[in-house]
Amino acid sequence: MSRKQNNSGRLKLTALTLVGLLVLTACGSGDAKNSVDGSGKALSSVQILDDPKSYEGPSTAVLTGADIDPVAKRPEPKLPASIVDAQDNQVTVTDISRILPIDLYGTSSRVVFDLGLGDNVIGRDTSTTFEEAQELPLVTQNGHELNAEAILQLAPSVIITDTSLGPWDVIEQMRQAGIPVVVLDAERSLETSAEMIEQIATALGVPEEGKKLAERTEEEIAKITAQISDIAPEGDRRLRMLMLYARGQSGIYYIFGEGSGADSLITSLGGIDVAEEIGWNGMKPMTDEAMIKAEPDLIIMMTKGLESVGGVEGIADSVPAIELTPAGKNHRIVDMDDSALLSFGPNSAAVLEAMSVAVYAPEAGSQP
Repeated sequence: MSRKQNNSGRLKLTALTLVGLLVLTACGSGDAKNSVDGSGKALSSVQILDDPKSYEGPSTAVLTGADIDPVAKRPEPKLPASIVDAQDNQVTVTDISRILPIDLYGTSSRVVFDLGLGDNVIGRDTSTTFEEAQELPLVTQNGHELNAEAILQLAPSVIITDTSLGPWDVIEQMRQAGIPVVVLDAERSLETSAEMIEQIATALGVPEEGKKLAERTEEEIAKITAQISDIAPEGDRRLRMLMLYARGQSGIYYIFGEGSGADSLITSLGGIDVAEEIGWNGMKPMTDEAMIKAEPDLIIMMTKGLESVGGVEGIADSVPAIELTPAGKNHRIVDMDDSALLSFGPNSAAVLEAMSVAVYAPEAGSQP
């Protein structure tokens, strides 16, 4: 999968939806149902459904591997390193001894660890849940809200972030304190995973390691995508899929449509992105009319979101329109850990594999 491919599947975080995600995911990501514990099964080892459309019941996508796999051991950085970041700022990094990588999905942390620089990481965000980072102090509070005092106490020598966390005044405060801040593009997709990896590596003075990790990530994505293509139904037998973001306690429901990142995931899973079919662009509040018109065979949700509406049984009460769709009638909901589902980083292939097992071989995976 080339880094120069069309980026129509990018995750576009508008100001409105960004605020919603930051506030509504405050209940945390965690490792609910062990969906990120590495106990999932490989796609090549499971029995694929003869007719995925006729299957009844929910399933949880579980990663097959959760371990960090660095491309190098203690790489020697070439410093100073300079980069023009996503906000057109020229940033020069002279010291990577105390790296603070933070974003909504914990992707930046995963990249830094896989580059072989995990020993230099001094803190983490709520979504950084892999074992190697568990003992690091949190710099976010109330879910994904940046804490300026916590960051300054760690005295980072460089911060890697994007615009998915806030309040933004905290980032500006770090700049005023003289800390180099590299802001990445918050638009994420499977197609842009390698580009993001190389940007982080360049900023940290390890471009060769970045190239290796980017190439490995692309190769892994291409490999699992080919496997999915071999087992996914064709034509009218393809599953009509839709991603629903929910925070039931706040009464918030979003459909993730074209250009939201979910479309990239759905098409890679061999499904039909029904949100695109009905002209649903970006992330917008769900309407009953849109849900019924979409007629999804399968609904993808984040685990915490599904839990917030009382699980598969409870969502029928929260969103009655779902019961009028094939997915609702068959209870065909696939959930995955909030921090993993749209992380789009070095573990993109693992996310695709876990999702494909949950979709096409649900009896082999975890049941909600």
